[in-house]
Amino acid sequence: MSRIRDYIEAHKQEMIDFLAELVAIPSVQGEEEQGFPFGRMPAKALETMLKKCEEFGFAVDNVENYAGSADINGLVPQLAVLTHLDVVPVGTGWTTDPYVLRYEPDTDKLVGRGAIDDKGPAVAALFAARAVRELGFPLKKGIRLIFGTNEENGSADLAYYRKNRDLPPMVFTPDGEYPVINAEKGMLRVYFSTAAPENVEIQAGTVINAVPSCCKVQMLVAEKAGPKSVFGTVEGRSAHASTPEKGENAITKFLSDENNNIPALKRLSELFPHGELNGRSCGLGFRDDKSGDMTCVLSMLNTENGRLCGGIDIRFPLDRTKAEISGIICGKLRESGFDIDSCEGVEPHCTDENSEFVQALLRVYERVTGDKGSCIAIGGGTYVHEIEGGVAFGAEFPNEDGHMHCPDEFITVSNLMKNAEIMAEAMVELCC
Repeated sequence: MSRIRDYIEAHKQEMIDFLAELVAIPSVQGEEEQGFPFGRMPAKALETMLKKCEEFGFAVDNVENYAGSADINGLVPQLAVLTHLDVVPVGTGWTTDPYVLRYEPDTDKLVGRGAIDDKGPAVAALFAARAVRELGFPLKKGIRLIFGTNEENGSADLAYYRKNRDLPPMVFTPDGEYPVINAEKGMLRVYFSTAAPENVEIQAGTVINAVPSCCKVQMLVAEKAGPKSVFGTVEGRSAHASTPEKGENAITKFLSDENNNIPALKRLSELFPHGELNGRSCGLGFRDDKSGDMTCVLSMLNTENGRLCGGIDIRFPLDRTKAEISGIICGKLRESGFDIDSCEGVEPHCTDENSEFVQALLRVYERVTGDKGSCIAIGGGTYVHEIEGGVAFGAEFPNEDGHMHCPDEFITVSNLMKNAEIMAEAMVELCC
C-alpha cells in the first residue's frame, strides 16, 4: 500500500495536468461522420487518452473510434477497468468555463465537465495501471483499460466494442460509487409526441437522463391591439434522473401552473404532478426492499415541426420487468392521446455479492479507506449494466456529491489520488 500511495503522490501534478487536457476537449456527442460515429470531439478525447497510454508503454487498440483499450502487460486480460471519455452537455449555472479545469485550494476541488464523470476516474485508472507496471508487481493475469465514447447517450460504443472484441471475465467501472454497486434498477426511456398546441412553443430538456433545470415558453396571446408574443422561463434545478429528489423539475413546475388550460399540457400535468417522483399517477409507483422506490421523470418537452415531443426516464426495481413497466406507461400515454415514438430499456442488473471478485474489491476498499465495505443497489445505470458479473467500484465516496451532470462538476485532488490508489490495489489483489 505504501509503495503505491507514494507512487501516486509523486505523480499528482502529472495526473492533474492530464485531466485538464481531457477536460479541455468538449467531448459531447456530435454529428456522426465517416470514421467518427459520435462526432469528432469524443474521438479526439479517445485519441488523446490512447496517445498517453502509448507513452506509458501500453499496447493500445482503437476500435474505429467507438472505444479503445490499453493492455498494461502481455498476458491475456482477465481484468478490465471500464471508463468513458464522453460527457453530458454543459447546461447552465456554471460559475466559470466548464472546459477549463479549475483548482479551488480552499476546497481541494478540481472543477470541470467530466471531472467526476468520467474523465477524472479514467485518469486515476490510467495512473493506477502505470503504478502497477512500473513498480514491478508480479502479475499473473493480464489487465486491460477500456475507454468508451458514448456512455452518456446509450452506450452504443460498448455494444460495438463487445461485438468486435471479447471482454475479460472480470470487469469493474469507476462510474458509480463506493464501496461496490452490485445491483442496478432496470431502465426505460420513452419518447412520445402529439400535435403541438397552437400558438405555443416550448423548449425544455436536452438529455433524457437529467432533471431539466429550465423550461422556456413562448405563447401568442390574443389582445385587443392584436396578437402578442409572451415569453417566460420557468427555473428548476438539475439532477441526475436516477436521483430526481436532488433537483426540481422545471417541466412539471410549468405544467402545474393553475392557468395551464391547454388540453395536451393539462393531460401531462395529470400524469406527472409536480413533486411526484415515482410515477404513481401513471400507474407505476413500485418499490422493492433491495433497490427501493422506482423513479419516473418527465425530462424533455419540446415543440418541433408541428409536434409536441416529450421524453421520460424511468428506473424500476429489481423485481419488475421491462415488458411490465413499458406496458403500463405506454398504455397510460396512449389513453391520454399521445403517440409512442420509441420505448427502449434494459432489465435490472445484479451480480452476486458473495462472488470472489466482489469480495476482493470489498477487501481492497476496506484496506485502503479503513471503512466497512458493503454492496449497494442504485437507480442509476452504470457502464456495466449489461455485462454479466460486472460491478461499479467508485469513483464517488459515500456521502459525496461531485455534481455529476450538474454545474460545477468536480472531484477533489485527494479523492483523485485515492481512486488511483484503490484501483491499483485492486489490480494487484485480483491479478498477482
